[in-house]
Amino acid sequence: MEKSELIEVAKKMMAANSCCEEAKTALDAWIKAVGTPQEKEAAQKLVAELEEDVTPIDGLIGFLQGPAKKLMGEEKAGAMLKKAEEAKAAGEDTCICDACQAGKILLQNKEVLLG
Repeated sequence: MEKSELIEVAKKMMAANSCCEEAKTALDAWIKAVGTPQEKEAAQKLVAELEEDVTPIDGLIGFLQGPAKKLMGEEKAGAMLKKAEEAKAAGEDTCICDACQAGKILLQNKEVLLG
Protein backbone atom coordinates (compact mmCIF):
# COMPACT_ATOMS: atom_id res chain seq x y z
CA MET A 1 0.00 0.00 0.00
CA GLU A 2 1.29 3.48 -0.85
CA LYS A 3 1.98 6.00 1.89
CA SER A 4 -0.67 8.33 0.41
CA GLU A 5 -3.24 5.55 0.84
CA LEU A 6 -2.11 5.00 4.43
CA ILE A 7 -2.60 8.69 5.14
CA GLU A 8 -6.22 8.31 4.03
CA VAL A 9 -6.64 5.26 6.28
CA ALA A 10 -5.13 7.26 9.15
CA LYS A 11 -7.60 10.09 8.54
CA LYS A 12 -10.50 7.61 8.57
CA MET A 13 -9.24 6.20 11.86
CA MET A 14 -8.99 9.68 13.37
CA ALA A 15 -12.60 10.40 12.32
CA ALA A 16 -13.94 7.20 13.92
CA ASN A 17 -15.95 7.69 17.12
CA SER A 18 -14.12 4.73 18.63
CA CYS A 19 -10.64 6.24 18.13
CA CYS A 20 -9.04 7.27 21.43
CA GLU A 21 -7.35 10.63 21.90
CA GLU A 22 -3.87 9.10 22.21
CA ALA A 23 -4.26 7.40 18.85
CA LYS A 24 -5.64 10.58 17.26
CA THR A 25 -2.60 12.47 18.52
CA ALA A 26 -0.18 9.85 17.17
CA LEU A 27 -2.00 9.67 13.84
CA ASP A 28 -2.03 13.45 13.43
CA ALA A 29 1.67 13.71 14.36
CA TRP A 30 2.57 11.05 11.79
CA ILE A 31 0.50 12.65 9.02
CA LYS A 32 2.15 16.02 9.70
CA ALA A 33 5.62 14.42 9.79
CA VAL A 34 5.36 12.55 6.47
CA GLY A 35 8.16 13.74 4.22
CA THR A 36 10.09 15.41 7.04
CA PRO A 37 13.10 14.27 9.09
CA GLN A 38 10.67 13.55 11.96
CA GLU A 39 8.67 10.99 9.99
CA LYS A 40 10.45 7.84 11.22
CA GLU A 41 10.14 8.83 14.89
CA ALA A 42 6.46 9.74 14.43
CA ALA A 43 5.87 6.42 12.65
CA GLN A 44 7.52 4.48 15.48
CA LYS A 45 5.28 6.22 18.03
CA LEU A 46 2.23 5.57 15.86
CA VAL A 47 3.01 1.86 15.47
CA ALA A 48 3.54 1.52 19.23
CA GLU A 49 0.19 3.22 19.90
CA LEU A 50 -1.62 1.05 17.34
CA GLU A 51 -0.12 -2.13 18.77
CA GLU A 52 -1.48 -1.09 22.16
CA ASP A 53 -4.91 0.04 20.94
CA VAL A 54 -6.03 -2.31 18.17
CA THR A 55 -8.15 -4.91 19.94
CA PRO A 56 -8.32 -8.60 19.01
CA ILE A 57 -11.81 -9.90 18.28
CA ASP A 58 -11.74 -12.04 21.44
CA GLY A 59 -10.98 -8.91 23.48
CA LEU A 60 -14.03 -7.21 22.00
CA ILE A 61 -16.21 -10.24 22.68
CA GLY A 62 -15.03 -10.39 26.29
CA PHE A 63 -15.74 -6.68 26.72
CA LEU A 64 -19.23 -7.05 25.25
CA GLN A 65 -19.99 -10.05 27.47
CA GLY A 66 -19.07 -8.14 30.62
CA PRO A 67 -18.26 -4.45 31.18
CA ALA A 68 -20.10 -3.24 28.07
CA LYS A 69 -23.44 -4.35 29.49
CA LYS A 70 -23.16 -1.72 32.25
CA LEU A 71 -21.69 0.94 29.96
CA MET A 72 -24.09 0.68 27.04
CA GLY A 73 -26.93 -1.47 28.31
CA GLU A 74 -27.80 -5.12 27.81
CA GLU A 75 -29.63 -4.64 24.52
CA LYS A 76 -26.96 -2.63 22.70
CA ALA A 77 -24.12 -4.78 24.07
CA GLY A 78 -26.02 -7.91 23.05
CA ALA A 79 -26.55 -6.65 19.51
CA MET A 80 -22.89 -5.74 19.19
CA LEU A 81 -21.86 -9.09 20.67
CA LYS A 82 -23.88 -10.89 18.00
CA LYS A 83 -22.10 -8.89 15.26
CA ALA A 84 -18.70 -9.57 16.82
CA GLU A 85 -19.37 -13.31 17.12
CA GLU A 86 -20.58 -13.41 13.49
CA ALA A 87 -17.43 -11.58 12.38
CA LYS A 88 -15.24 -14.02 14.30
CA ALA A 89 -17.07 -16.98 12.76
CA ALA A 90 -16.38 -15.45 9.33
CA GLY A 91 -12.66 -15.30 10.13
CA GLU A 92 -12.23 -11.78 11.52
CA ASP A 93 -9.43 -11.56 14.08
CA THR A 94 -9.73 -7.88 15.04
CA CYS A 95 -12.36 -5.72 16.72
CA ILE A 96 -14.96 -4.66 14.17
CA CYS A 97 -15.12 -0.97 15.13
CA ASP A 98 -14.00 1.55 12.50
CA ALA A 99 -10.91 2.60 14.47
CA CYS A 100 -9.61 -0.94 15.00
CA GLN A 101 -10.28 -1.91 11.39
CA ALA A 102 -8.30 1.11 10.14
CA GLY A 103 -5.59 0.44 12.72
CA LYS A 104 -5.36 -3.14 11.49
CA ILE A 105 -4.68 -1.90 7.95
CA LEU A 106 -2.00 0.48 9.20
CA LEU A 107 -0.32 -2.29 11.22
CA GLN A 108 -0.43 -4.63 8.22
CA ASN A 109 1.58 -1.95 6.42
CA LYS A 110 3.96 -1.00 9.21
CA GLU A 111 6.97 -1.66 6.98
CA VAL A 112 5.74 1.18 4.75
CA LEU A 113 5.10 3.39 7.76
CA LEU A 114 8.54 2.72 9.22
CA GLY A 115 10.35 2.63 5.88
